[in-house]
Amino acid sequence: MNTQVAWLVELRIKDGRRQDLRTLIAEMVHSADANEPGTLDYEWSISPDGTTCHLFERYADSAAAIAHTNTFNARFVDRFLDVLIPIRVTAYGHFSPEARASLAPQGPIFMEPAGGFSR
Repeated sequence: MNTQVAWLVELRIKDGRRQDLRTLIAEMVHSADANEPGTLDYEWSISPDGTTCHLFERYADSAAAIAHTNTFNARFVDRFLDVLIPIRVTAYGHFSPEARASLAPQGPIFMEPAGGFSR
C-alpha cells in the first residue's frame, strides 16, 4: 500500500496582501525544504488575477504530514490566516487517525483512494 498522503489547499488572498503573501511563501518554503525531509512536494500557485492561490502538499507518510502541521501551527498559522482566507482543503491518501486529527482544524474533505499508482 502507498503510504504517501497529500492535500490541496484553496485560498483567497486578502486585498492588498499579495506582497505579504510572497514573503510568507518564501519563509514557509524554506522551512519545509530545510527541516522536513518527509515533505515530497510543497508547491504554491497564484491565479493570474492575484486573488486566489493553491497550495499542494505531498508527504512520504502520515508521520511526515503530522511533523509539517506541527511546524505550521507553531510558526506560521497566525500570519497565514492574516493574509489568506481558506476556502477548501481536499486530502488524498491513507491518513492515520493521528494525521486526520492534525488536519481536522482545517476542515478537510478526505477523498478515499479508489485506484491508480504513484511513482
